[in-house]
Amino acid sequence: MTTTEKVAKEQKLPLTGPAPAHIADRVAEYMKLPYTICLYYDDEAEPAWMAYVEEFEGCMSDGSTPAEAMEMIREAMQGWLEVAVAYEHEIPPPRDHFPQHSGKFQVRLPVGLHGKLAAVAADEGVSLNQLVTAILAEGVGWRPAGERKPSRA
Repeated sequence: MTTTEKVAKEQKLPLTGPAPAHIADRVAEYMKLPYTICLYYDDEAEPAWMAYVEEFEGCMSDGSTPAEAMEMIREAMQGWLEVAVAYEHEIPPPRDHFPQHSGKFQVRLPVGLHGKLAAVAADEGVSLNQLVTAILAEGVGWRPAGERKPSRA
């Protein structure tokens, strides 16, 4: 008997179809949280793209493409959460990967560079802080959560 079948039997849930509303509502809320999905290529596996959720032990999936693996891991997350909610297990919160960082730091610059950055910021109509943040983010390939990477046409 599979875990899903055990949960269904113990909780008197249907084996197929959508989860009962009280479970589905809680799962939908958890699915909105920023859990850590890791995606990697495994040239020895078929399909080769693997994905897992760091916070959910045993929650993993795969796909032939990165997009397929991401779609499959979202389905796996939903199933993992449905079982955890039905069994009333504790569900871990999303990890805070940078708890020791405040988002603020000081940097010393050559006077000429400081002046050039200030001039560019004024020309662009943004604060020096906004300009430097944008330049640093672009330099390391960082985007705020939820922002999509521009497509390459």
